[in-house]
Amino acid sequence: MTISILVHMENDEPIFADVEELPDPNAQAIACANVRRRDGKEINYVDRDAVQFFIPWHRITLIEIISAEEEAQVISFVRE
Repeated sequence: MTISILVHMENDEPIFADVEELPDPNAQAIACANVRRRDGKEINYVDRDAVQFFIPWHRITLIEIISAEEEAQVISFVRE
């Protein structure tokens, strides 16, 4: 089961990512996939062909676990 998380990093905007299991606090980094900004747009410093990402713990200040209901509410920008 995929778990959506919101990763807050030092000196950068928070990003959404998907993980297979909750990150281990004793690990050196977290492994995630499908990284995106809060509004669902691509991250400009990430290559489009990349599928797996490792974010080192020393760059992370906070990780929020997002339920499916909350994620649907966060991405809500619509242009008419």
